[in-house]
Amino acid sequence: MRTDLFGDDGDSPCNPSTAPRFQTIVDQSCSRRGFLKMGLGMSAAIFLGGPAALKAARASTATASPLLGFKSIPTSIDDALHLPHGYSAQIFAPWGTPLLDNAPPWKPDATDDAAAQATQVGDNHDGMHFFALKGSHDEGLLVINHEYSTLTKVDYQWLFGRGGTLPWTADKALKAMNAHGVSVMHIKRLAEGQWEIVQESSYNRRITASTPMALTGPAAGNSLLKTSADPSGTRVLGTFNNCGNGWTPWGTYLACEENFNFYFGSTPPTSTPTTAQQRYGLPTDRSYFRWDDFNPRFNYAKEPNEPNRFGWIVEIDPFNPASAPKKRTALGRFAHENAAHTFTKDGRIVIYMGDDHRDDYLYKFVSRDRYIAGGDNSQLLDHGQLYVARFNADNPSKDFAGDGEWLLLDKSKNPILAAHPGFADQAEVLIYTRLAADAVGATPMDRPEWVSVHPQTGEVYVTLTNNNKRQKAGPANPRADNIYGQIVRWCEAGGDAGATAFEWDIFVLAGNPVKHTDRKDLRSGSDNITPDNMFNSPDGLAFDAFGRLWIQTDGKYSNSGDYEGQGNNQMLCANPASGEIRRFLVGPKECEITGLTFTPDHRTLFVNVQHPGETGNSNWPNGGNAIPRSATVIITKDDGGIIGT
Repeated sequence: MRTDLFGDDGDSPCNPSTAPRFQTIVDQSCSRRGFLKMGLGMSAAIFLGGPAALKAARASTATASPLLGFKSIPTSIDDALHLPHGYSAQIFAPWGTPLLDNAPPWKPDATDDAAAQATQVGDNHDGMHFFALKGSHDEGLLVINHEYSTLTKVDYQWLFGRGGTLPWTADKALKAMNAHGVSVMHIKRLAEGQWEIVQESSYNRRITASTPMALTGPAAGNSLLKTSADPSGTRVLGTFNNCGNGWTPWGTYLACEENFNFYFGSTPPTSTPTTAQQRYGLPTDRSYFRWDDFNPRFNYAKEPNEPNRFGWIVEIDPFNPASAPKKRTALGRFAHENAAHTFTKDGRIVIYMGDDHRDDYLYKFVSRDRYIAGGDNSQLLDHGQLYVARFNADNPSKDFAGDGEWLLLDKSKNPILAAHPGFADQAEVLIYTRLAADAVGATPMDRPEWVSVHPQTGEVYVTLTNNNKRQKAGPANPRADNIYGQIVRWCEAGGDAGATAFEWDIFVLAGNPVKHTDRKDLRSGSDNITPDNMFNSPDGLAFDAFGRLWIQTDGKYSNSGDYEGQGNNQMLCANPASGEIRRFLVGPKECEITGLTFTPDHRTLFVNVQHPGETGNSNWPNGGNAIPRSATVIITKDDGGIIGT
């Protein structure tokens, strides 16, 4: 998410054993020596030893057959999409594409009204997942988040056409609400290879900021979730600012509510916000998106509990269009970026989550009950334990590796929270998750974004996109004023995702070796960053089934100063064993590259291009003088092969 719009800047393989883990993850053991040697962690000795030391370390773990079979492409600053030789792309389902039966065609001047937008594909495509129908590689449900309505610091940019917001009306506010949320699209590949939306399919669905939903889990019904429209505290309207995503083995989609605070305002202005309102960043005046001008539920001076009903993980059943989405309160309330799942050794599900805010935290949820293949798992995310991470360092002056622990956020079981007067019960711990994490001493991180789990080793990776306000380096965050970001990884103790201890290192420090030529300067990046693959602000992150790590960026595209030579935002691919990183895709002007999912055979890749021309300098994808539109890009290999080979 480009939170710079709201004040931010820009945005080790463990040793596998032969014993099988639950599902497809193999067992592993993480020792300090094994993790740093086999995982190629950026320990101080290796990192500062320069290219020769790192090359020697990597040679011991390089695979016989390289994962990366494409040639890295150069950066670009033009208004086009670039891919390696031998790959092709189809532009698919841009903002405004008719989706529901009664949807009108999108107007090229973007003057569609709120009713039309409610039936069309939403704006600013972000996280997504492809759910195959009956295991098909050619037909399925593509579910896409629509994070926000394209805007600048002073106005909505494209949503209402070139005329902008003036005059600001109730219909424009409702159109913005309808451009948010989620699209469920039934899609199919035609005989000639192109994909299309299956019109009149019962699966097609728009979920917006007004769709009825249920609050479930330990916090549901708590007094802090009750409003005048919902005295039960169990029913809520809508979801918005859905950034990254997750999915479950039982076939549901997880939409992640991120910067919900910008949608609420206080009229009249409040000069005395509560501690929780301050910690969650609620403005003390009118809201940024101005929905509160016409809809009183977004005015927390009138409805003080309405903001508490956002900032959750929302579970959606794409195969049942009549089902109400469910906000799962057991997973905590904060600025959710994405949700990555794995399993404990005994079959309980684990969800890893980042809070995308400067100096906030990394979390995991461990279910109480076991996953039942083919059974009823509909309540699995309502019962379990929520943890927050503390990172420790072997050498505080270097901070390239260390161990860590998961701190339990449970009012009855954590003595710190049990004695804390700020939480009456476990429901309040979950509603005010950030405050609970503060209290137990979690490690402030450089904006945790996407998390992904290696499909073979089980090690976990997280993008820390940047933090230009960090004053002092710390564990896993080795640079003050961190404008480039890094990717941190860890192994759970004993190879069990349910463990409360872990070992970590830094997989890559993004940087600019062209601008900062001294390789001992951490701004130049780690040794696997070169002038040929450099980037800033890693954001989207996902493993494919073969263990390739795909990295997407949402950073500065000025191509000047500290970002000289880095060009437009991009997608790269990494070999976790060798540390090699190659650039796979470069997007058009002023976009973010985000969201990725594959068909089951991995011969089709879906990627989203979000907010092209966010400050007015793009006409992608239609060219000419057209209004820019976020869209999905469907990528295939010309020889029909597996993506990345």
